[in-house]
Amino acid sequence: MESWVYGSLWLLLAGSLLLQLSRAELLLTPALLGPLGLLVLLQYLCQAYLPLPLGATLAAAGCLALRCMVPKRRLPVAGKAIFITGCDSGFGKQAALHLDSMGFKVFASVLGLDSAGAKELRQSCSSRLTLLQMDLTKPEDIRKAQQLVQPQTASTGLWGLVNNAGFNDTIADAELSPLCKFRTCMDVNFFGTLELTKALLPLLRSSGGRIVTVSSPAGDMPYPCLSAYGASKAALTLLMDTFQSELEPWGVKVSVILPGYFKTGTSCDPDYWQEKKEQLLASLPAELLQAYGEKYIHDINKQFVKFMKTAEEDLSLVVDSIADALLSASPATRYFPGRGIRLIYFIHHYLPYVIRDLFLKAFFINQKLPRALQPKQQNDVKKE
Repeated sequence: MESWVYGSLWLLLAGSLLLQLSRAELLLTPALLGPLGLLVLLQYLCQAYLPLPLGATLAAAGCLALRCMVPKRRLPVAGKAIFITGCDSGFGKQAALHLDSMGFKVFASVLGLDSAGAKELRQSCSSRLTLLQMDLTKPEDIRKAQQLVQPQTASTGLWGLVNNAGFNDTIADAELSPLCKFRTCMDVNFFGTLELTKALLPLLRSSGGRIVTVSSPAGDMPYPCLSAYGASKAALTLLMDTFQSELEPWGVKVSVILPGYFKTGTSCDPDYWQEKKEQLLASLPAELLQAYGEKYIHDINKQFVKFMKTAEEDLSLVVDSIADALLSASPATRYFPGRGIRLIYFIHHYLPYVIRDLFLKAFFINQKLPRALQPKQQNDVKKE
C-alpha cells in the first residue's frame, strides 16, 4: 500500500513536469538536482519512519515545493509592444517603469500629461515609452489611443494590454452610497476597460498576445462598505473570464491580477478620505442620515483609514505578476500578490458563510449599529 501511494506521487510529479516540458513551458536546470535529491531523502524518511497519512502528506508537500521551484520558460521581450492604463501612480506607473527597463515598447496612458507620475515617467524611461492622455470614460480618448497605437504596431501587432486603471472614492454601506458612485465605478472599472479592450483586440489577436487585468478581491467576496467598487470589479473579473474562453482559439491568453492591500495613489491618504466622507454626509437625504447617524459614517471612515495604514508599500509583487503574465510561456489565469491574500480566498471558498462574514468584518470594517437600531434610541422612541 505504502509503495503504491508514494509511487503515485512520483508519477504525478513526473507526469506534470513532462506535460509542461512537451509544451516548452518549463526549463530544467542542473540547479534542480539538489532539491530533487532532498525530495528523494524526504520520501525515504517519510516512508521509513512516519505513519502513511502524515508521511504521504509531507511527501506530497515536497513534490509541490519542487514543482514550484522549476523555472517557467519566458518569452523574449524584443519587439514586443504593450499598452498600460492608469500610469499616473501606483501599479500602473511602477509597471511602466519596470517593463520599459526590460525592453518593451510601452504605451502608457495617464489622466494628465502634466501629472507628477507622467513627469517621472518622462524623466526615468527610455525613448521606447510613449505617454498619452486618456480618460476611460471618454470614447473619443479611447479612439485617439487606438489611432496612435495601430500604425506603430501594424506589422507586429500589440503584444499586451494591461488594464490597470481603476476608480473608487466611496467607503459606505450600499444604501448610503449615491447611485452616481455605482455608475462612475462601472463606467471606469468595467465599461471603459471593456471599450478599450475591444478597440485593441484586433491588434492583440494578430500577435496572439496577452490581456492582463488588475481586478480586486472585493469583486469576489462581499467586503463591507465597498459595494460600488466591488460590484464593478466583479463584472470586470467575469468579463475577463469570458474573454479567456472566447479568445483561446486566437492564442490570446488572459490573466487577472487580484492584489492584496497596497499603498497606491490616494488610497492611503487620510485627508482624501476625510474630504470624501464630508461630501458623502452633505449629499445624504436627511431621513437617511437620521436613520444611520453621522457617528456611524465617521466610524466607518476611521476604520478604513486605520486598515489602510497596514497596506504594503512595496508594489513589486504586483509588478512581477504583471510581467509574468506578459512573458510566461504558460501564464496563470489568476495571480494573488500580497500578504495573506491566499488565506483570505481559502476562507472565502471553503469555510461557512458565517465564519467568512465574521472574518471580513474583523479584518476589514466592522460596522456598528446604525443610530435607529441602537437600544437607547429605541427606548427614547418608546417613551415618546
